[in-house]
Amino acid sequence: MGYIIKNATLVNEGTTTLASVVINGDRISKIIFGKNDFADGNVIDAEGLYLIPGIIDEHVHFREPGLTQKADIYTESHAAVAGGVTSFMDMPNTNPQTTTQELLKQKFELAAQKSAANYSFYLGATNDNIDEILKTDPKKVCGIKLFMGSSTGNMLVNDNDALTRLFKGAPCLIAAHCEDEQTIHENTVCCKDLASKDAVVVDASIHPFIRTMEACYKSTAKAVDMAAKYGARLHVMHISTKAELTLFRNDIPLKDKMITAETCPHYLTFCDKDYEEKSYAIKCNPAIKMASDRAILRLALNDGHIDTIGTDHAPHLWHEKFTDDYFTSKSGFPSIQNSLDVMLNLYHQGVVSLPQLVKLMCHNPAELYQIKERGFIREGYFADLVLVDLNHEKVISNNDMLYKCGWTPYDGMKVKSQVTHTFVNGNLVYHDGKVEDNIFGKPLEFDR
Repeated sequence: MGYIIKNATLVNEGTTTLASVVINGDRISKIIFGKNDFADGNVIDAEGLYLIPGIIDEHVHFREPGLTQKADIYTESHAAVAGGVTSFMDMPNTNPQTTTQELLKQKFELAAQKSAANYSFYLGATNDNIDEILKTDPKKVCGIKLFMGSSTGNMLVNDNDALTRLFKGAPCLIAAHCEDEQTIHENTVCCKDLASKDAVVVDASIHPFIRTMEACYKSTAKAVDMAAKYGARLHVMHISTKAELTLFRNDIPLKDKMITAETCPHYLTFCDKDYEEKSYAIKCNPAIKMASDRAILRLALNDGHIDTIGTDHAPHLWHEKFTDDYFTSKSGFPSIQNSLDVMLNLYHQGVVSLPQLVKLMCHNPAELYQIKERGFIREGYFADLVLVDLNHEKVISNNDMLYKCGWTPYDGMKVKSQVTHTFVNGNLVYHDGKVEDNIFGKPLEFDR
């Protein structure tokens, strides 16, 4: 069944204009600019609404297989489309860890049966699976995930020979988590020693003083140096500090960059002062840092240092987060259902324009990963589309979350926008506050 989206305000490729979009099958068949008066067919009157390409979230942890008490592909993909995310790329720190081609194949098979959104999966790097990585088909797999600092799942790669082989031979993009392990270890030992002497209170607020700016910068600098030396395609995930931004170029277009940077909505929203109210709810790796870091990251959205926005959606159960013990509280939180809401709040605050927001969340991920025929509203492209009401105030609530874990760190936040419709491959998968069952996304393909 096709659709006509009539008289929407189209935000696409740097422009904002009135247009109607005709969907035929899984594709956009026609874009008609100006005001139109369609009467026949399956028409959605979008007057007063904004139409953007589907969000591409290149950084999620959907926890399947093996950790499905926290989340799974079905629940988290439903939350994704409710938030306007039509494609995701999932990380390998599951159980078992996705470090072989066979395990990677199994995740694709799971998604084909469960995912409401389009999907791809990273193959995880370890100290001893480089030969397996070299078998990766770059036209079918989004990238290789490299942990240069341990986090949930502990897939740390710290062998220099393995790192050299990876940066020399990776057949596709390397997506890196960068925190220096030795720095974090030394800070942790120091913190425990001070706590034993009652010289410091160890709660969530200590997190940015253990996973510090120095830990991030040292590891990111090493990754950038190795990528430049060996000509690797590197994308550094979840940049959280102003210092790291100096390692990235903003004087060339994205298509010419070999080394790029992502940040996340929570680094643009929260800062160290929010630990008092939010506590372990906003404990994540890398840590949310100072207000000055947040301010510079916001500026970097517009000056070319930041290339994409990903969520690092990482669900944990409530009791795993709030343990009253910093050292056992899990790092990470769910966020994909509200990532667009939160970013649109920054638009309403004048931090980022609508065209720039769409560039960072839709166009750039498609260009950076070389995704085939997605990320833009173009005739002949897949009809991954989102309608948004920019004048619909609401309060984010745990009660409205579709996540299996049932909570969000954004609980209680007032936002000024609302996703009204989400199309995935031409299918209306979300509308009237409900996700349609038995509609499934497709595996992403890459023009590499």
